[in-house]
Amino acid sequence: MVGDPRAVHRQLGRLGGGKMNKSEAAYAAHLESQKHAGQILWYRFEGIKLRLADNTFFTPDFAVIVASGALELHEFKGFMEDDANVKLKAAASQYPFVIRLVRKGKGGAFDVREV
Repeated sequence: MVGDPRAVHRQLGRLGGGKMNKSEAAYAAHLESQKHAGQILWYRFEGIKLRLADNTFFTPDFAVIVASGALELHEFKGFMEDDANVKLKAAASQYPFVIRLVRKGKGGAFDVREV
């Protein structure tokens, strides 16, 4: 039986814990420019791990403290799998953080939306 060729392509973008792919690195550079502009105070890649249920966790790509002092969790997705969507919604319903879904937008910008 032949596997889904899209699944292999999507797997190539995931490098394992603690390592950014190219899109995440570009978003980190964007966050760094926002930090220098005073729009955010701090950010860290994979700095927080949330327990959603027994043996089920969500590690957002970026923890971000915005200029107001609020902690936001930013999850970068090039492609949204069903399990990732469920985890995002579960985290948003269980924790008092603003959770934002980040995707590549047109012209090199980022599309950032609250979950």
